[in-house]
Amino acid sequence: MTLIMAGPYCTSMLGDMGAEVIKIEKPGVGESSREVPPHFFEGQSAYFIAMNRNKKSMTLDLKSEEGKHIFYELAKTSDVVVDNFRPGVVKKLGFGFDDLKKINPRIICCSISGYGQTGPFKDRPAFDLVIQARGGIMSYTGEPDQMPVRMGAPMGDLSGGLFATQGILAALYQREKTGKGQQIDISLMDCQTSLLTYRAQFYFVGNEIARPVGSGHVSAHPIRAFQTKTFAVVIDANMENLWIELCDAIGKPELSRDERFNSRKNRNKNKEELYAILEQAFLEKTGEEWLDILEKRVPIGPINTIDKALADPQTLSRNMVVEVEYANNKKLKILGNPVKMSETEQQTFKRPPFLLFAYSTWESIPGRSSQSF
Repeated sequence: MTLIMAGPYCTSMLGDMGAEVIKIEKPGVGESSREVPPHFFEGQSAYFIAMNRNKKSMTLDLKSEEGKHIFYELAKTSDVVVDNFRPGVVKKLGFGFDDLKKINPRIICCSISGYGQTGPFKDRPAFDLVIQARGGIMSYTGEPDQMPVRMGAPMGDLSGGLFATQGILAALYQREKTGKGQQIDISLMDCQTSLLTYRAQFYFVGNEIARPVGSGHVSAHPIRAFQTKTFAVVIDANMENLWIELCDAIGKPELSRDERFNSRKNRNKNKEELYAILEQAFLEKTGEEWLDILEKRVPIGPINTIDKALADPQTLSRNMVVEVEYANNKKLKILGNPVKMSETEQQTFKRPPFLLFAYSTWESIPGRSSQSF
């Protein structure tokens, strides 16, 4: 599978799974994320590295006749075209689905934009923070009675990449049956709205407007972070069998039979009293002690800082941190592929592309070999 004019996150995932990804960049300057501070490795932005592993790159002036010719030649033999322009831009350039299917009836075109190709906001610019805010999720992210905050991960952007990947793979599967490509319209706003899940349903059914609950849960208890003598941990013991295990493990078996806490309904009703008791209990031991006591009985985990998360033995055992060959005999650590498949060999990860090539004619591209991009 070959993808061209590739947007960032979804094509990184597809590249992880073996797709040939050709990133089209502006001549001379490349993609703007190449310059994002504050960290650089061998002159290349760490931000760019994170989003562009396993890709090739070439620069094209898509407004010039020669640039358009080269792009059309690429499209003839490619499977998917991915763009993250504003609606209307690819059509104006002559690279819309209706244009490309004339030269390649099997082409799949995936457009990722803030609000999609239709609707009253389709022409508005939107970035991750705006999508999180307008999509509703930000309104209940954070601590109670505080200003809402954005999610730590840019899920307004990343969810678009995840859903785009699903759409592309589904379209490829459909093409195997019909022989025809199709157009995929991904709206970051739509993706964020879909993630409202049960909070949206609580509103539809109970007219409940979601509010921030910190690390806790709106209706299931106990689920929350707790401070210990050394570091904070999180637990999820809302199911009855887990609640009984937790009470026994912390030396308070009577709590599971207490009428205030002996059912999900009662724990929800009396959650303030419940958490006051548990907060005090967790302060009596270190985080290391609680992990040793609870890990085989109740879902529990430390709130790892990113250095600890990336050094976690489970993370390392699953090859979620890998090393790639870089320039000047140096190696670079990058994140691994979370999709493990029994019949598909995990490919060797490759560094993100340097901005080296600005071909002026199609004939000057030396065979589209891996050395050419």
